[in-house]
Parts: sequence; structure tokens; C-alpha cells
Amino acid sequence: MSETAREQSDDGEAATYSGLLSAFPYAYRQSESRLFRVYVVVGGLLALLLGVFFGLAVVTLVGRTAGAGAGTFSFSRSLFVLVGFFAVAPLVAPVLFVARQHRHGKGDVRYDRTMAMLGVIFVLSLYVASVVSIPETFELDGETVQREEPTGPLAPVVSVLYALPGVASPVPPALVALSMYLAHRRLR
Repeated sequence: MSETAREQSDDGEAATYSGLLSAFPYAYRQSESRLFRVYVVVGGLLALLLGVFFGLAVVTLVGRTAGAGAGTFSFSRSLFVLVGFFAVAPLVAPVLFVARQHRHGKGDVRYDRTMAMLGVIFVLSLYVASVVSIPETFELDGETVQREEPTGPLAPVVSVLYALPGVASPVPPALVALSMYLAHRRLR
């Protein structure tokens, strides 16, 4: 544990955090932004949910490919872990960035709000990526299913997303993650 993490405040509460898990309560306590505090809770739960989802997906994949040799199956297992990391890391990044800023005494409500907004936008970009990646026809439980036509007030937006090629699905989350990093560099 670092020396900073061992320091105690006057009321006996830990003055800072010592890792990923303790950064969440620390950032929640230190921030004065209500939006950021909501993001700490929602983003943390979503990151946990995605972590469990990808963890179970890897276990399922390993179970289905256990008898196979190395090569393609090893690559697909590694790819699951990599995609999971790229989905979860930007969800926890705003919390880690804000915790670091406050630990260094540079806490700012504007910075906290910006990181929370970018975190929310990243969550939305994951949804956009999932919509873009839906193929026109796919197999579900042995049946070939055709994607339904979008309806409702967002139908034109969903139609545009459906029209994009599936390989473009990682672009929105990648752009938001890059924006998050650039905002951190600019505002710190």
C-alpha cells in the first residue's frame, strides 16, 4: 500500500484510496457534483455487470472449446477478454480520473461533471455500437430471424444506425473513450 493510502484524516477516515475498488467510494465522497456521484454508482454497477457478463462468456467459450487445440480457439478466448476490457475500462476511467484529481488536491466540480457526462455518453455509445452490430438476419435457437424495422420517434436514427456496416460498431465507443482521455488531459 502506498504511503498516501496509509494517511489518515482527522476523523479517522482514510485520506485517499488504494486501488480500483476503493477509488469508487473515495471519488464519491470527494466530489461535490451530484451528476458525478450518480455516475459513480450507476457506472460502477454497469462495469460490474459487464465484467460478470464477459467473465461468464469466457467461461462458456472455454467450456465449448475445451477439447479443441490451440490456434483459432485461443485467439477467440483472448479476443473476448480484450473486448471486455475495452468495454469496462472506459466505464471506470472517469471514476479513476476524478479520484486521482482529488487525491492530488486538484478536485474541480467542472472536471467531475465533464467526466460524468463523458461516462454517460460512453454508456450510450455502447448501446449505439450494439445497434450497429445487429446483422439484418441472424440465427437464434436454430431459427433464422430477420431484424425488425424500427418504429417510434427514434426510428429514423435507428434506421441510420442499421444502415452502417457492422465493422463500424467499435467506432462510437472508441471515439468517446478517446474524447474522455483528451478531456482529462485538457482539464487537469
